[in-house]
Amino acid sequence: MKGADVDIKDVSKFFGSFQALKDVSLSIAKGEFFSLLGPSGCGKTTLLRLIGGFEDPDAGIVAIDGRNVVGLPPDKRHCNTVFQSYALFPHLNVFENVAFPLRIRKVPNRIIKEKVQYYLALVQLEMHAQKKPLQLSGGQRQRVAIARALINEPSILLLDEPLSALDAKLRQHMLMELDAIHDKVGITFIYVTHDQQEALSVSDRIAVMNAGEVLQIGSPRQIYENPATEFVARFIGETNVFNMKIRTIEGNRINGEVEGVGMLLVDDETEALPGDMVLATIRPEKIRISKERPQTNGSRINVLHGFVAEPIYSGFQTKYVVQLDCGMMVTVYRQHANWSEGEPDIEWKDEVFLSFSAADMVIVETQGR
Repeated sequence: MKGADVDIKDVSKFFGSFQALKDVSLSIAKGEFFSLLGPSGCGKTTLLRLIGGFEDPDAGIVAIDGRNVVGLPPDKRHCNTVFQSYALFPHLNVFENVAFPLRIRKVPNRIIKEKVQYYLALVQLEMHAQKKPLQLSGGQRQRVAIARALINEPSILLLDEPLSALDAKLRQHMLMELDAIHDKVGITFIYVTHDQQEALSVSDRIAVMNAGEVLQIGSPRQIYENPATEFVARFIGETNVFNMKIRTIEGNRINGEVEGVGMLLVDDETEALPGDMVLATIRPEKIRISKERPQTNGSRINVLHGFVAEPIYSGFQTKYVVQLDCGMMVTVYRQHANWSEGEPDIEWKDEVFLSFSAADMVIVETQGR
């Protein structure tokens, strides 16, 4: 397989008295599309710069294919970087921007022509070879930057929020193109973003970061469906969190009490004990909303009562903010495809019942007694 393995072991980085990275360890497999996801200032770009050789750690090891590269300059690491700002030469046309790394290496013109044509075709810009960067759209300029980064045939492509300057529709289009390019070239992609949907859409695995630490590493499905902490649950999409005191545990069947709400049923693995306080979470799309109290028929279904504090229509779905009897707000998503089933419309101030399976609740943190 193409690409390179990357291993980060116990890496810390300070900028003055500020610690940007705190004993970070992770492994990225050869050929993987791996995303570093987190809010601004969490350390993800610093970690990318350590891999690329633009910074050195104060402690720890950065290894590429088993070789410690700390202290090696960027041009000795077989990594190339695509920056948010594109960093194209405005006086050179598209062909010469892509050819520039090969001209620096004094590659023969015949090979330069072949390689530039190949990589321009890869990013679907062969018809724009003679244009200057300012004659291109933002998405086209980003594709030029990607072609230029790939033409040296690196083992690792580092992408530092490359789509953040693009509008929402163009970002989605470029994401699909990036994923297709990764599938074709097969090298290791390490992608930095603060956008959850970007990371979920294209990544083989994601590392969620906050305040210089890696909180969870997993597939998009694992990160979304089984968040390890409250921060991960709230950062990856939207969720509802209940502060719950465990009353009984039988296997993975947990009965807990939420102040003002009553008993909630959760089916999940936990190391908590009866009497412990935990945080349990449920995603908005896993909750059903109706005007009639649902029949549970003895199954492990939670039912809550409240009224619609705010309905927010967004085309393909409506987001309902429901105030429970205790005053707590719960968010529910209702797909509009369900309206064809004959359910009555639910509007502002309507009395409603919320229902969700115990199997869809996840315990994300144990807080002790």
